[in-house]
Formats: sequence, C-alpha cells, structure tokens
Amino acid sequence: MFQLPWHVYVMGIFYLVAGINHFRIPYHYERIMPKFIPEKRYVNEFAGGTFVFLAICLMIPMFTRLAAICLIPVLIAVFPANVNMLMKKKAHMDFPKWLLIIRLPIQILLILWAYQYIHYDYYTE
Repeated sequence: MFQLPWHVYVMGIFYLVAGINHFRIPYHYERIMPKFIPEKRYVNEFAGGTFVFLAICLMIPMFTRLAAICLIPVLIAVFPANVNMLMKKKAHMDFPKWLLIIRLPIQILLILWAYQYIHYDYYTE
C-alpha cells in the first residue's frame, strides 16, 4: 500500500472541513464574496464541492499531484473574497482587522504548501 506523508493528510482534512463548511454555513461564505460575483449561492456550492473533491483526491496517492495542481488556481480564485473581507465592514464578520490582514499572506502560504506536492511522486507502480 502506498503511504503519503502525514502533512498531506493534514492538508486534505483542512480542505475537507473547509469544503463541508461551505454547505454548513453558506451565508458566511456568500457574505464575503465581492459584489461582482453573480449567483453567490451557486458559486459557494461549487467552491465547497471543489474543496471537498480536491481534499479527497489529495489523500489518494495516485491523485495527490493532480489535486495539488488544481488546488492552486482554486486558492487564487478565492483570494478576492479574502481581500473583500478585509475591505468591507459587512463582510468581515467581526474578525479583528489584524487577523484579516494576516489572512492574506496565509493564502500565499497555502498556495506554496500545495505547490510542494506537485514535485513529488507518491504513487509509483
């Protein structure tokens, strides 16, 4: 059986929980989306489903690399919601401003975390 490093599972669980939360508390995610995004409900459901799907794929060795590749543009696509959360009082959900500021570079760290899995081949036959 092929085993992934523990940190791949941590990442997978992180995105699994995030994806499920898109369905559990959709109003939080719809609230942080910028005004230019239409049909916020459907965009939120698509994003949540994407995170769940990619989280599961991350934890399957033969799909880890592909899931990491796909995760990067998804993380870039949701970045405007993080910026909107910082800029619009209605969207920031009473989080302290310092936490919202720190959240922006954390998004970059999440992208770099996914990027590191593109270069490893955990599945070989």
